[in-house]
Amino acid sequence: MKTVITIGRQFGSGGREIGEKLAQAYDIKYYDKELIARAAKESGFCEEILMNHDERPTNSFLYNLVIDTYSFGYNSSSFVDMPMSQKVFLAQFDTIKKIADEGPCVIVGRCADYALEGRDNVINLFIYADEDFRVRKIMEQYGMDENKARDNLVKKDKQRASYYNYYTNRKWGRAESYDLCINSSVLGIDGSVKLIKQFVEDFESKA
Repeated sequence: MKTVITIGRQFGSGGREIGEKLAQAYDIKYYDKELIARAAKESGFCEEILMNHDERPTNSFLYNLVIDTYSFGYNSSSFVDMPMSQKVFLAQFDTIKKIADEGPCVIVGRCADYALEGRDNVINLFIYADEDFRVRKIMEQYGMDENKARDNLVKKDKQRASYYNYYTNRKWGRAESYDLCINSSVLGIDGSVKLIKQFVEDFESKA
C-alpha cells in the first residue's frame, strides 16, 4: 500500500467511518480531527483557534494573496496581516503536504485533494448519500430529532461547499473534482469500503 486517500463527504454520509475502516484495513494513519491537532502543533496556533475555523470560509478571502504568501512562508508581512481563517487554511495546507510525504494515509476533508494536486499516488474520493439515510445517521450519531438533523445537514453541507469552493479551483461534490464518487446509502458503509479497496488495488496495479 503506497496510496494516499483523501475523502470529501456530505454530512451524515458516513465518510468519516469509511475513512476509519479503510485506514484500519490497510494499517495506515487516519487524519480527521487529528489533522487539526498536528497543524496546531506545527504552526504554533492554539488548537482551539484551528477548531473554530475548521472547514469554514471567510468572506474576505484573497486567493492570490494566500498562494503568494504560501510560497514565501509564514514570516512574510502579508501573512501577519491575513485574517485568521486564511492562516488556519495555510497551516492545514502545509500539514497535509507533510503528512502525505510521510507515507500512505487517509485524510478526511480540509481540501486535502487540492493540497496534494499533481501527486501520482493520491486517490480523491467523495462520499454522498440519500437525504433520508443521512438524516437517520445524524439522528443516531448526535441524538438529534429529525428537524434538527435536517437543519444541520443543510448547514454543514453549505459550510463545507463554501470552504472547498473558496480555497480551490474546483466544485465541492461535483464528480469531475474527484477520482471516485460513492453513494453510501446504496452500498452501505462496509460495501463502500469494499468498493474503494478494489479501486485502490486496481489503481496501484497500474501505477
